[in-house]
Amino acid sequence: MSIRFDDRVAIVTGAGGGLGRTHALELARRGAKVVVNDLGGDVHGVGGSSEAAEAVVKEIIDAGGEAFAHGANVTNEEQVADMVAKTMEKWGRIDVLVNNAGVLRDKTFAKMSVEDFNFVVQVHLMGAVVCTKAVWEIMREQGYGRIVMTTSSSGLYGNFGQSNYGAAKMAVVGFMNTLCLEGAKYNIRTNCLAPMAATRMTEGLLPEAALKLSTPESVTAGLITLCDDDAPNRTILAAGAGGYARAVVYETDGIYLKPDEQTPENVRAQMADINIAEGQQELVQGGQQSMKFIGKAAAALGIKMG
Repeated sequence: MSIRFDDRVAIVTGAGGGLGRTHALELARRGAKVVVNDLGGDVHGVGGSSEAAEAVVKEIIDAGGEAFAHGANVTNEEQVADMVAKTMEKWGRIDVLVNNAGVLRDKTFAKMSVEDFNFVVQVHLMGAVVCTKAVWEIMREQGYGRIVMTTSSSGLYGNFGQSNYGAAKMAVVGFMNTLCLEGAKYNIRTNCLAPMAATRMTEGLLPEAALKLSTPESVTAGLITLCDDDAPNRTILAAGAGGYARAVVYETDGIYLKPDEQTPENVRAQMADINIAEGQQELVQGGQQSMKFIGKAAAALGIKMG
């Protein structure tokens, strides 16, 4: 089976270089018409140029594909609206959105300014929100959409000096979790990619030998599986250096304390039982947790529900 995107239209943000570039090139190689979005700033979000995006467009066209560049700042609603309008005018639909644009402003939290924290959150989280909002109604009306958020191990697990980046990258997971529920009946599937690759954002962070293994192309192979007709819904796919895994948030079965036992001391005393992994579940909406706790309480107290 070959994964194809013939007659599909994709927008890839931050596609002037690194992962965004390989995402755009591979989508185009597999038949997609691609909007190559890139503001053209540096890794810290400073400056702007259309040169990188235009170079990717040229690669796609020279290979026989269809593409155009757009320099919208993903946090700017008017610019993103213009990008979406131009896409609809040219091709009449939008099937895939890859929220890839990002910046770094790394410092320990003690030394980080609130301005730098907010800037990174704005680009990664609000950039994804603005772009997704701009295509959401289009995807609902056409009954089809594939949206990919770019998360990170820094958000899922933490990374020294990246409190701003980690907060933003975990936030897009929460964003995905709700979009999965709201988009399901419209055949809109939303997933997250957690990449590890040698790009300008990882220069100086990994040994040279590791960087040679960590190709953007190896990550893009994972990305493609989140974008086609048979894509999953609500999957966090980690990809890097040829390795692929799924990241999952589990909740332990936990304990129940009777009303007269519900004290901080008793919770602390039973922390070992709270941590028992046996019976843990992947919950797919917040209400499941509520019903679990209510069910435990009702059973313990002999209360019949419903």
